[in-house]
Amino acid sequence: MVDPLTLGTSAGLGGFGVYLLNRYWKQRQARLRAQALLEKYSTRSQIGMHQGRMRLLVSMPQVGELPPAEREAWQERDERRDRNFLELGLLQEVPENNGDEDSTPSEDQRREELTSRAAWMEHHEPPLQQHAAVVSEEHIGSGVIVATEEDEEPEVNMDERLEREGGASGEVQISLAWDDYNDLDLHLFCPSGERIYFNNKKSECGGVLDVDMNVRPVSKTPVENVVWRQNAPLGTYKVGVHFYKHHRKRRTKRLCKFRLRVVTHGQSKEYLGSIKYGQAMQMVTSFSLADASHKS
Repeated sequence: MVDPLTLGTSAGLGGFGVYLLNRYWKQRQARLRAQALLEKYSTRSQIGMHQGRMRLLVSMPQVGELPPAEREAWQERDERRDRNFLELGLLQEVPENNGDEDSTPSEDQRREELTSRAAWMEHHEPPLQQHAAVVSEEHIGSGVIVATEEDEEPEVNMDERLEREGGASGEVQISLAWDDYNDLDLHLFCPSGERIYFNNKKSECGGVLDVDMNVRPVSKTPVENVVWRQNAPLGTYKVGVHFYKHHRKRRTKRLCKFRLRVVTHGQSKEYLGSIKYGQAMQMVTSFSLADASHKS
C-alpha cells in the first residue's frame, strides 16, 4: 500500500515539474518570438570601431511599423499593462494645489516631497517591481516617432539642460526631457536584467542615473539622464518612461509630451512621444549592442 504522504509529495513534485516545464516553454516561445521580430523588422547599422572591435547597433521597431495583426496584438498587451498598473494601486492621488508655477519650493518643501516619495516606495515598491517586470517583456516601442531636423523644438535643448544639471556623457547615454512641472521618470532595463530608476540609481553593470528631477515641481524644463561612462555591456537595453506624479500647477496637464535621446558610442537618435497620467509605464524603445565580429 502506498503511503498517502509519499503519494501526495510525489503528486506535488510532479505538479511543480509541470509548472517549471510550462514556464520554460513560455519563456522559450517568447525568446523565439522576439528573435523572429528582430530578424523581420529590426534595422541594423554598424557604428564603427570601439576598443578594437566593430560594434553593431540593433534597434527594435515601433508599433506603427508593424503589420496590422502585430499592431493589434501589441494593443492588447498595452491594455493589459494599463489594467495591471491600476490593479496594483500605482496611481497616486493628485494633490489639490502645489502653488503658483513661478514660485520656487523651499528646501523644507523639497525634503518633504522626498520623504513622501520614500514613504510611497516603502509600500509600493513590490507592486512597482511587478509592473516593471510586465513592461520589460515588451520588445516593441510604444509608438513614438524618430525626431528629424524638421521636428526640432528650440525650447528643448537637451545639451543645455544636461550641462545645467551636471549630467554626464559616455559610451551609452539615455536622456529624457519634457516641458512642464510634472514628474516623469526614466527607467532603464539593463542587459543584465537590472533596472535603473530613482530608487536604484547605480547598477552593478556600471550604469548611473545621475540626474533625477521634479520630485518636487522645481523646473518646467526638466531632464533626466542615465549613462555608462565606459565599458557599457553588450546586450539589450530597454528604455521605459513612467508618469510618476501629476503636479497641479498652472499649465501642467495629464498628458505630457516628452523627448528622448539615445546615444551609443557617439551616434545619437531622438524620439518624440507622450504619456498620460494613469497610463502604464511605456516601453519607449529598445536596442541591442553586439560585437559585429561575432555576427554571421
